Amino acid sequence: MQQPENQPAGIEITLWPYSRNEGDWNRWLQSLSQDEQERAATYRFERDRASFIAGRYLLRRLLGVHTGTAPGKVALSPDKHGKLRIEGRDGPQFSLANADGLVTVAVASGCDYLGIDCERADAEIEEAAWDSYCSADERRWLAQLPEHERAREAIALWTLKESHLKALGIGLREDPRNFAFSWQDRIPVITSGNRDRRWHHRLVESGSQHVVALAACSQSGFPGISTRLFQDDSRPSE
Repeated sequence: MQQPENQPAGIEITLWPYSRNEGDWNRWLQSLSQDEQERAATYRFERDRASFIAGRYLLRRLLGVHTGTAPGKVALSPDKHGKLRIEGRDGPQFSLANADGLVTVAVASGCDYLGIDCERADAEIEEAAWDSYCSADERRWLAQLPEHERAREAIALWTLKESHLKALGIGLREDPRNFAFSWQDRIPVITSGNRDRRWHHRLVESGSQHVVALAACSQSGFPGISTRLFQDDSRPSE
């Protein structure tokens, strides 16, 4: 959804370290569509099923507020690349990411593209795997870091690249080595590939053991970003 050129874009990021209680998962499931419920049932591992259910529940709660629609009535459908859209509406832009223990949703006004990704900070990415997603400059930079910093920074790079590809809506159809990041004043900046100044990237403080990255493309300059923790107020009273 476009805004007047003189009005900056705005992005709301919601983080949710969701419950590990199966009773809560079953309650959230009732807000999902029939297709989503059927998809949830296909997950082999309980942690993956819980993460999927929590993500779609949070997404529906937030989009329900933005559209004035009951969460279970928000009509979502994937585009040709699999990126979710609200049927019959021009916006808002949104992106969902989930990892074991955390789901996060970004909702934006005034952005052309928006993507968010999260990964566990303790995920294991072996050095041999850097070749699959890091440019030569990025690999050299990682190799020069102190060993105790290397693993988290490798995850941060992966998360930044995932958020950018999700914003474009193409996922890993593009080789993540085709664009590289460096840091300017502790802010991630693309230094090769698409160097369009309308793109902005940030690592977001998650308050948990997760790395969260945001990618946004805005015509109106750097978007204002607000971050909050979600409180599930639909839980029945004891």
